[in-house]
Amino acid sequence: MNLAELYQALPARFPELRGQVALVTGSSQGIGLGIAARLAREGMRVVLTGLERDQVESVTSELRGAGADILGVPANLSITAEIENLFETMLSAFGTIDVLINNAADLRRMPFSDVSEALMDYQLAVNIKAPMLCSQRAGAIMCAAKKGRIISITSPGAERAHLPGLPYDATKGAINSMTRALAVEYAEHNVLVNAVAPGWANSWHAGKITGESQEVAARIPLGRPLNFGEVGGIVAFLASPDAAYMTGQIYYMDGGVTAQMSPPGQPI
Repeated sequence: MNLAELYQALPARFPELRGQVALVTGSSQGIGLGIAARLAREGMRVVLTGLERDQVESVTSELRGAGADILGVPANLSITAEIENLFETMLSAFGTIDVLINNAADLRRMPFSDVSEALMDYQLAVNIKAPMLCSQRAGAIMCAAKKGRIISITSPGAERAHLPGLPYDATKGAINSMTRALAVEYAEHNVLVNAVAPGWANSWHAGKITGESQEVAARIPLGRPLNFGEVGGIVAFLASPDAAYMTGQIYYMDGGVTAQMSPPGQPI
């Protein structure tokens, strides 16, 4: 199935979201694309971002052709000026923001002795500073409107370390802390702040798994990877009125990985 067909196959369950504006960072591929597509399928006006201009333009065009109300804005979120341009472009087009999804992140992990200062600086900029700046700008608009949702994409690695896990896991720990702190601070303004921690995801659809992927799947209680469309489902729910009393929480969507003491066949 191509992207347009996958988009049409997505469910739409929250009519209250129709017409609202959502910004999804890092959404020209992977989990971010799944989130952007699902929110657009709900009838939201979605701002889609990514590093590569050609990829942003291609995905935006394909989703528009399928009926989505999408604005594509290439942006390197390690650069503050590009974050400013992203918000200016969004506000010029849509006038406001109702939902912010902090998804963009550098995912690299390696033995700590191999982590360079340049990589640490880049992940601090993209994985921590950018979500904070985006939340600050979106939060000002939402607090003034007395409504809004900020949803960050974190990782089970913030709770249970990968091996190797740094510097990525440390940056996601910071996102969890920011989520809780912002939730408490913004509660009086009716701005809800939550995070979603997806597990291993490798496709839109959890189809036949072979080779190395089969070995990884065998270590997950549900026995399969997460598909990109599923993450969009929980994000849509958290953006909906059904989640109006939920804030400051980290929702693990990992097939049971953080719940288990040890993988099958490897008892402790």
